[in-house]
Amino acid sequence: MTNSNSITTWVFVLGNVVTSIATAQQGATGGQWPTHGGDKGSTKYAPLDQITADNFGDLEVAWKWDSIDADVLAMDGVRVRPEKFESTPLMVDGVLYTSTSFSQVAAINAGTGETIWKYDTGSWRDGRPANMGFIHRGVSYWTDGDDERIIIATGNSKLIALNAKTGKPISSFGENGRVDLFIGLNRPGRLKEHQVNSPPMICRDVIITGCVIADAVRTREATRGDVRAYDVRTGEKLWQFVSIPQEGEFGNETWEDGSWKYSGNTNVWSIISADEELGYVYLPFGAPTSDYYGGERPGDNLYANSLVCVDVETGKRVWHFQTVHHDLWDYDIASAPNLVDVVVDGKAIKAVAQVSKTGFTYVFDRVTGEPVWPIIETPVPQSTVPGEKTSPTQPIPTKPPSFSVVGVTEETIVDYTPELKKAALEIVKEYGFAPIFTPPSEKGVFFAPSGGGGANWSGAALDPETSMLYVAAISSLEFLRVGKPDPNRSSLAYHRIDYGHRIRGPKGHGLIKSRAGIIAIDLKQGTHAWVGSTDGGKGEWGWSFPLATKSLVLAGKNGAIVALDKSTGKRRGIRHLNDANGVLIGSVTGGPMTYMHEGKQYIVTPVTDEKLNGSLVALALP
Repeated sequence: MTNSNSITTWVFVLGNVVTSIATAQQGATGGQWPTHGGDKGSTKYAPLDQITADNFGDLEVAWKWDSIDADVLAMDGVRVRPEKFESTPLMVDGVLYTSTSFSQVAAINAGTGETIWKYDTGSWRDGRPANMGFIHRGVSYWTDGDDERIIIATGNSKLIALNAKTGKPISSFGENGRVDLFIGLNRPGRLKEHQVNSPPMICRDVIITGCVIADAVRTREATRGDVRAYDVRTGEKLWQFVSIPQEGEFGNETWEDGSWKYSGNTNVWSIISADEELGYVYLPFGAPTSDYYGGERPGDNLYANSLVCVDVETGKRVWHFQTVHHDLWDYDIASAPNLVDVVVDGKAIKAVAQVSKTGFTYVFDRVTGEPVWPIIETPVPQSTVPGEKTSPTQPIPTKPPSFSVVGVTEETIVDYTPELKKAALEIVKEYGFAPIFTPPSEKGVFFAPSGGGGANWSGAALDPETSMLYVAAISSLEFLRVGKPDPNRSSLAYHRIDYGHRIRGPKGHGLIKSRAGIIAIDLKQGTHAWVGSTDGGKGEWGWSFPLATKSLVLAGKNGAIVALDKSTGKRRGIRHLNDANGVLIGSVTGGPMTYMHEGKQYIVTPVTDEKLNGSLVALALP
C-alpha cells in the first residue's frame, strides 16, 4: 500500500520562508473576541486578568440571553425541535453575534444581554439537517474598516451575508444575500446528506467553508466533502478543494480500484484555522465513507484524516499530513488546528498543533509541513475481515505523549486495585487486547480511544505567551464489530452491527484507566506539564470546553465553569451555572469566550437545559 506521507510535498515561497518570528498568534486582543477561537489561529486565548483565582468565587450571573429559537417553537404547526445549543458568540465593539440551533442569527448588547437585532434564515423550514440535526456552532465577522458583515453557513446549506449593524441581508452578496452551497456538489444536494454547522473562516477577504456529510450510510456512494471558497463581498465562488483526488490529481492513486469515483465524506466538519500573514488556511479533514469498513475503498485514501494546508488565494495544496491511513475507526480530525509561534531547541518555528480523536498531538512547521518532532510509521495489526485491506503502518508521534489512553493493553487496563484489574482482564480476555489501530472484526474488538476521541470538536486552547497547549481530553472505550448487511438495504459488503452495544467494566468501573479533563502540553519541550480535573465534584463524565486567559485556564463542563491554575493544573475555583435562586440554568454545550466591556471582564458560555432550551450565560464580578 502506498504511504501517502511519503508523497507529501512542500512548496517553498520566498516571501513565506520566515527566519524569525515577527508576529505571533496573540489570541483575542483589545478585549474583543472577533472569531470563533478568539483569533484565526484558534488559540481560544485572551490576555485578560481582571478575573483571577482570588476572585473567581465572586462571579455572578450578569445576564442571560435566551435563544430566539423559542420564537419559532411558538409558531402554530411547528414540529421541529432544536438539539443542544452549541454556538460560541463573537464580540466586536460592544456587540455579541451568535447563531442558534435553528441557524438563526442575533446581535446582543455585550453589557446587558438585550437583543439588538435578529434574523431568521429560515433554515429550519427545510427540516432536520444531516447527522447531528439542529445544532449550530457560530457565525463569522468581517470588516474592511467601513463595511461590517456577519457571515453564516446554515443547516440547510446556504451561505448568507448580513449587515452587522442592522441584521439585513447584503443584497449584492450572491442572490439577495445568499449562496446555495448545494450547487457544485458531486451528488445532487440533499439535506439528509449535506449541511453546515460550523462558522466559516474568513482570511484575506475569502470565505472558506467545510460541511457536514451524513455518517453511517448504507451505500459505498456518498457526497464528497469538498472545501469551497467565496469572495466575502460578492459571494462569487473562488475555488474548490476536491477532498477525494480525481483522475490525474495528486493523491488519486491512494483510492485504488477506481474507488475515487464514488466514495464520499472526507469532509471538514469542524473549525478551520488560518494564518493571515502567510495566506495559508489549515483544513482538518474527517473520515471517508464508510466509517468502519474500507473494502470498497482500498488504499490510504487521501485527504481523509489529513491536516491540509492550502493557499487562500488559489486553494492549491501547500502541504498535507495524513494522521490515519485507510481509517476504520471514525478517527476524524475533529477540532481546530492551533497555530503557535514557538522556540524548540533554540529554533524559532511557526508551528501548528493538531489534536485528534486518536489521542495524539501532531505538531508541524506550519510553513513547510515538516514535523517538529519525528512521526514514525509504525507496524499495526491487520484486518481479518474478507475484502478488507488495511495499511501495514500508521503514523505515531514521538512527541508529545498521547493525552488519552491509547489502545487496550495490559498497561491501560483499569488497575486501581489488584481485584479490579483481575476482573477487567477476565472481561477483556474473551476478545483479546487491542493496541491502537487494531481493525474491526466479525468477532468484535475493543478500541480506545473510541470514535468520539481522544479529543473532539471542543479541541484545545493555547497560551501564545508560554506555548502551553490545554487539551480537552477524555479516555473512552468502544466495542466494535462488523458483519454483512441486508443486501436489499445496503451495497456495502460489511458494516458495523453493534451500535449501542456496551460491555461494562467490573463493579461499575470502566475497563481502562480514566483520564478526563484538561491536559497541559508544553510545546517547547513536547512534554506534558500537568493533568487537571474538570470534575464538578460529583463524579461527572463528559467533554470539557477549554478557554485560556492571562490568569487562568477555564473549562466549561456539565453545569459549571471550572478554574485551573495555569502552572500546576490545580483547581482554583468552580462556578456552578445556577440562577439567583440556586437553580441550575443548564449545562455547558459549547465553547466559552471572554471579553472586556466598559471596564468589566465577562465570561460567556452557551448552555442547554434539560428541555433543550438554549441560552447564553454571562458571568462577571459584582
